[in-house]
Amino acid sequence: MKYVCTVCGFIYDEAKGDPDSGIKAGTKWTELPDDWKCPVCGASKAEFEAEMPKEASRPVLAESVSESEPADDFKELSMLEKSVLCSNLAKGCEKQYRAEEAELFRQLADYFCNAEPVVSISQDDGFEKILALINQNLEENIPKAKDIAVEQGDRGALRALTWCGKATTILKSLLSRRDAAEESGIWVCTICGFVFVGEVPPALCPVCKVPSWKMEAV
Repeated sequence: MKYVCTVCGFIYDEAKGDPDSGIKAGTKWTELPDDWKCPVCGASKAEFEAEMPKEASRPVLAESVSESEPADDFKELSMLEKSVLCSNLAKGCEKQYRAEEAELFRQLADYFCNAEPVVSISQDDGFEKILALINQNLEENIPKAKDIAVEQGDRGALRALTWCGKATTILKSLLSRRDAAEESGIWVCTICGFVFVGEVPPALCPVCKVPSWKMEAV
């Protein structure tokens, strides 16, 4: 039986085990220690799924895109959401060597970030709220956005949403076991948002495959 990491795609094969982690060949999935982690991205066992038989291939995108009715459930972004959006746009401008535009977006991000007072909450309450938002993204928002991207034939959006889903999954895993990560270094991929816990980041981001110098310590 094989199990696939939903974050980076690593496959645990029971027939081969994980020799680098001291797991012998023939070790069943249920026999792995509870604290065993993906050797590539560090995801927990909970982020693995049993590999299913491959179905007949089918086109990912619709051949013809029909006009859809405009969505009527849009809401105005909060100041914090605007700040995050401008911060991401600044990074996008950096990748295109548009320094002036990047600086302007950073200024906007700072403005929106400071436009609303920060609500003081306990650390535990904060983690619980973040986990609730993460679950909402994984279960509702990302699947809905993927459906829209498929309808519109937007391959770039699908790729970005795939990265988003994987990075969000590892965030959920890290928050669920945050106590174990308190004494370790934390690295964030500046391209896709993947978070790695450890003293040294991986040579390549397990999600988007950029080199380690694109990962920043936080």
